[in-house]
Amino acid sequence: MTPGDSEAADAASGPAIGGHPFVVAHRGASADRPEHTVAAYELALKEGADGVECDVRLTRDGHLVCVHDRRVDRTSNGTGLVSEMTLGELRELDYGGWHPSRQNGTGESETGLLTLDALVSLVLDFNRPVKLFIETKHPVRYGALVESKLLALLHRYGIAGPPSADRSRAVVMSFSASAMWRIRRSAPMLPTVLLGGTSRYLGGSAATTVGATAVGPSIATLRNHPQLVDRAAAQGRALYCWTVDHYQDVRYCRDVGVAWVATNHPGRTKAWLQNGLADTGRT
Repeated sequence: MTPGDSEAADAASGPAIGGHPFVVAHRGASADRPEHTVAAYELALKEGADGVECDVRLTRDGHLVCVHDRRVDRTSNGTGLVSEMTLGELRELDYGGWHPSRQNGTGESETGLLTLDALVSLVLDFNRPVKLFIETKHPVRYGALVESKLLALLHRYGIAGPPSADRSRAVVMSFSASAMWRIRRSAPMLPTVLLGGTSRYLGGSAATTVGATAVGPSIATLRNHPQLVDRAAAQGRALYCWTVDHYQDVRYCRDVGVAWVATNHPGRTKAWLQNGLADTGRT
């Protein structure tokens, strides 16, 4: 490990083995509100999420926006590639009309485009500490410029170079090992999560090579390869698991020692954990 590695691992690890995992709102409270909208994140914060997760992409004019897909077609009333549209063009679209909460009249109206700038401000202004998990999407036409813009934004908020990694308010994630290396090289105290779809990749040398402080398998991969938790711990890394929505999966993650669980249902998941996951009849 290089200097700061042990602190960085602590920053991403959350509670010790035997405690319950911390809850990360996946794209906000995205089961109950449209993903990546102010409405989704405000609800997640209200429901007690320990962290919130977002995906970021660059617009044609260089702004980081919270959109998962390459295209806006699925989550808005528009069409087109995020990378080919300006911030102004993206802001003309509505990102909530498709969601059941809007259709049944229970959703809030704040479902316009969300920039990363606005999300960071929302989280830092909240009345309790909440970690922000930021996933950079790759491959994209702008390549390393995504991480460069991200670090510049975090520097503006004073959270790119925390005094110690365990006090970091931001965690950067990606399926791209190169992206994680760029972050590690430029901001060594920022915790990072190398995401992956296979146990061979996450349990191999990639995380060590890029200095990732945590690895992030899906719940399906973790169930098939529970040894990933111990392997990560032996290498001084935490484990972040996505997307953990079902009762038995939350219970499983707690039992094997997962540090962070990303879920579309942060309020429900938080309540289950606080109640000790005693109700074995749930699914």
